[in-house]
Amino acid sequence: MIFTIAFKDLKSLFSSPLAWTILAVLNLVAAYLFLSQVDAFIAIQPQLVQLANPPGITEVIVAPLFGGAAMVLLMVVPIISMRLLSEERRHQTLALLISAPVSMTEIVLGKFVGLMLFLFTIIGLLVAMALSLYAGGTLDIGLLLSNVLGITLLAASFAALGLFISSLTAQPIIAAVGGLGALLGLWLINLSAADGDSALRYLSLLNHFEPFNRGLIDTADVAYFLLFIATFLVLSVRRLDRDRLRG
Repeated sequence: MIFTIAFKDLKSLFSSPLAWTILAVLNLVAAYLFLSQVDAFIAIQPQLVQLANPPGITEVIVAPLFGGAAMVLLMVVPIISMRLLSEERRHQTLALLISAPVSMTEIVLGKFVGLMLFLFTIIGLLVAMALSLYAGGTLDIGLLLSNVLGITLLAASFAALGLFISSLTAQPIIAAVGGLGALLGLWLINLSAADGDSALRYLSLLNHFEPFNRGLIDTADVAYFLLFIATFLVLSVRRLDRDRLRG
């Protein structure tokens, strides 16, 4: 049932112009970031040749590409996730969904998986751009995989939070603004914490993504992302349970 809901939501996403518009804009932004980094790498090649251990194309091109994509996803995911449950509530189909012979957990996981399948399309575009560099050089596969894992966990965290915000309202626009505000708030916490060891920095999703962007996979960062995702998925389930009890 989880995948039935997921594929239904994915089909609904791709049947709307919003999804295709977002994919087109994201592709243009990613292409601009990618080509800008390629130009920068070509410009500094004479200086890199003089270094004993120069950074490769993965460090100079791929890592900044994924870093820029992380910021773009922060702004885009709330727009994609805003309709997941708020649209059901607005069209009064949520009552039918929660009264069906399916658990609230399956509904939430189905919505979450459907959104992640869409986000995997975006991540796949980034990976394809990175792999295209094989035409003119070699890649640090370890660094690439670290970035792919990091961006996947980050996108899943954005999606879980966006899904929860969408469960709170019947207005998709309010869900989008609320999700974006929450994510920007977590990002501003990172910027406002001047001390690198400040406890506030540990609340920032982007702060936990930075080690992945540098090729470092820390179990503490992985655990933080998984706990963040699980927390907001559970909160979404609890919200739907409360709606079901109210009838």
